[in-house]
Amino acid sequence: MTARPLAFVCAMPMELTPLARELGLEEADVDGVSVHRGALDGRDVVAIVTGMGTELATAAIERLLEAVEVEHVFVVGITGALENETPIGTVVLPEVVVLGVSGREHRPTRLGDAEHQGRMWTADILTTDLGAVAELREQGVVALEMETAAIAHACEQRGIPWSVFRAISDRAGDDLVDPEVFATSNQDGTANEAALTAYLEKYPERIPMLVQLAEDSTLAAERAAAAAVAAARTL
Repeated sequence: MTARPLAFVCAMPMELTPLARELGLEEADVDGVSVHRGALDGRDVVAIVTGMGTELATAAIERLLEAVEVEHVFVVGITGALENETPIGTVVLPEVVVLGVSGREHRPTRLGDAEHQGRMWTADILTTDLGAVAELREQGVVALEMETAAIAHACEQRGIPWSVFRAISDRAGDDLVDPEVFATSNQDGTANEAALTAYLEKYPERIPMLVQLAEDSTLAAERAAAAAVAAARTL
């Protein structure tokens, strides 16, 4: 019997880039759903970019799972740390993923021998208040992102195993990502050119900071993709 394809799910195009390179992904259409198709060691894989936030993530993963019968879903991308010690590019493997607005919990399928620890927090809002960050740390939260709990919920409703591989692109104490920086990205994960131009005109001295953030995000995306592909090879 032919194995069902593996699915890789990213929020932003830049998170898909290293996967596209590794898996030979090419754009395709499956029953009206825009996807990327490729292969891992001869096995079919499918990948999508959902856009940022739980609403877009839910809609995209449900479209994919209705169009393609997959064996396992890999959530891949970047995430923010709640403390300042974790090196940029560190892959986070949480024990639990929490939907912040409700407290609903999801436990990823473990693949390989890597240790899982801490809680990953999914929220639609950018959390920069240091008091709120401290409270989350007290709850065992180690990373913040915006899609994983939504994707996990859709998978679990269909009995499809899922795992998450995200790597640290920024840290709370680095003060690199604030609402104005966040607004330089569109919800689909592409650059908001107008907002970016306005930001650079307002803060020209922050250009080196934005360059550093871009480099850190690229490193994190590459590390997350490598970890996900390595884990997929164990299936």
